[in-house]
Amino acid sequence: MSQTIHKPRTRRLSAAVAALALAVVAVLTTASPALAHDALIGSDPADGSTVAALPAQLTLTFSAEIADDPGASEMQVTDASGASLADGAPSVSDNVLTQPLTGTASGVVTVLWKVVSSDGHPTSGQFTFTVEGAPEPTPTDSATPVPTETVAPAPTPTETLTPEPPTESESTDAPVWPWILAGLAAVAVVGAIVYLLVSRARREKALDDASAGQAQDAAGPGSTPGSPSDSDH
Repeated sequence: MSQTIHKPRTRRLSAAVAALALAVVAVLTTASPALAHDALIGSDPADGSTVAALPAQLTLTFSAEIADDPGASEMQVTDASGASLADGAPSVSDNVLTQPLTGTASGVVTVLWKVVSSDGHPTSGQFTFTVEGAPEPTPTDSATPVPTETVAPAPTPTETLTPEPPTESESTDAPVWPWILAGLAAVAVVGAIVYLLVSRARREKALDDASAGQAQDAAGPGSTPGSPSDSDH
């Protein structure tokens, strides 16, 4: 009797386990497509790639269509310093998300994205790519324009041969000579007058000496001038 009751219970337990297993398989089967259509399958530039310059736009491709409602998709693109490189809001076309870019970044660029699938399931992620820096100028490039910038134009012959106006000292030297000549003439006149006066004084003295000698001769020998004669005695 106990064996008969035990067998139906075992069958019912097996049936319940089988039903639960089928339910789990059904859930996994229906959930797999929902998870698959949110996956990012590619980007341009690609994750971990290196580009020569920042592209004009960044595109993300998903495995299924994404919602194109305003604000449903978001993307942040920043350079190594954290400055934003996004130029406006992204646009959606079927399963492709496009973000316009602006600027001239160099170094690692970080991309953060968030989308909503057509059935309302949101998903997000991030990746990076690198922009090569601008090449530094070579020493020859920087040294080439130096001589042309530092060389000054030589002065023209007409500029160096232009006569300068006479200075004040040169203009005042011309009237000096007449004054010198006048001074010499005055000295000559004074000398002539002095010579004439001296010559006249000498002549007068000579005449006086001659007159005195004649008077002495006329008085006779032995007499002295001014002595009284014998007749006066």
